[in-house]
Amino acid sequence: MIESIDVARAAVQVALTPNRQTEEAVIEKLAGRGLKAVAVDVGGNINDTIHIVIERAIIVSRKLGITQENHVHDGAIAGAAKDAIMQISAKVNGLNGGGKIGICRGGEHLSICIFMSAGLLHLNEVVIGLGHRAIPE
Repeated sequence: MIESIDVARAAVQVALTPNRQTEEAVIEKLAGRGLKAVAVDVGGNINDTIHIVIERAIIVSRKLGITQENHVHDGAIAGAAKDAIMQISAKVNGLNGGGKIGICRGGEHLSICIFMSAGLLHLNEVVIGLGHRAIPE
């Protein structure tokens, strides 16, 4: 049985991958354990891109079959993404950043992890946020 902590751990693993090759290997390994996962890059001023981060999470989740196109699934993705954003927003408020969103689903559990570096010049803050929702299978 897949637990919520397993799905959250998997979302973090995907978000932490340094390149596409590693990302694909991690996603394939997770699929072998019955977990669906995807990652998408994000960047820009966090205050100006909150809606873009949420939209990207919804679109990539639909596109790769993690969620379906309906208001329950879209709301779960949007809510988990917003939770993750709120966890990092205090440290990156007004700064430019870049990083990756890791999204994972196992059974009814859905987790989104945002891992990014944000700052000015070479003075960067590294932040991570995690959101979770439960949706019917």
